[in-house]
Amino acid sequence: MTTAIWLSALFLGVLEGLTEFLPVSSTGHLILARLLIDFHDHGDVFTIVIQLGAILAVVALYFGKLWSVALRLPTDPSARRFVLSVLVAFLPAIIAGVGLHDIIKQVLFESPRLICVSLIVGGGALIALDRMQSTRHIDAMHLPLGKSLLIGLFQCLSLIPGVSRSGATISAGLFLGLDRALSARFGFLLAIPAVLASGLFSLPDAFHPVKEGMSATGAQLSVSVVIAFVIGLAAVAWLLRFLTHHAMYWFVGYRVVLALTVMALLGTGVVAAT
Repeated sequence: MTTAIWLSALFLGVLEGLTEFLPVSSTGHLILARLLIDFHDHGDVFTIVIQLGAILAVVALYFGKLWSVALRLPTDPSARRFVLSVLVAFLPAIIAGVGLHDIIKQVLFESPRLICVSLIVGGGALIALDRMQSTRHIDAMHLPLGKSLLIGLFQCLSLIPGVSRSGATISAGLFLGLDRALSARFGFLLAIPAVLASGLFSLPDAFHPVKEGMSATGAQLSVSVVIAFVIGLAAVAWLLRFLTHHAMYWFVGYRVVLALTVMALLGTGVVAAT
């Protein structure tokens, strides 16, 4: 049993690193994968905390830029404007996350069919909005506050598993006429406070003695976080290159195929809904 749990934890770490920044919903993938491999996660602690590994990959990749902004805050208005843009975009998600915490954990995280519907609907939105991409290249440092707020409002949709934080922020950027790469980069930066807040909030529970219904130990979670970090580094770099030359259709097709496959497995009873 211990070996099986280790393998499951390692697999989920790889899955998180691969999917956190792709517009396919890492949370949706983790929840569906838990059903398929019968991995229990009391209070969804493992699912939430493991995202810290992937988000630390963004911190590592953008550390130079973030450090430069921090050093320039006292004297550079553009640096202060950038920080304000991120905070403005982050605010809707933190308000919605705190206000809807119980509904999100007790209802949305427990509905694999809702995840499948979200994968399909979110994919449709990506296709529709991808046509609105602009050739304008606006640096994230100069993103208007109104656009930042709208991206933050879109990010709230990612509280529904299956929507995808990356997909929501890219969709918002496309809706605003920004290019895919800029939308993705701003979404990465915006994810830092959002994921850190939720992950650190749940972190104390992860290292308590194993509770009923929670399979992973603190050691297994730690290793999974490290794996998610390493793979997340590669995933971010790959996605930015991909979005420069390709449309969103590949991700949309994958989302639809995954959703239909899982719905078929649920419908035939091969996989139990809970």
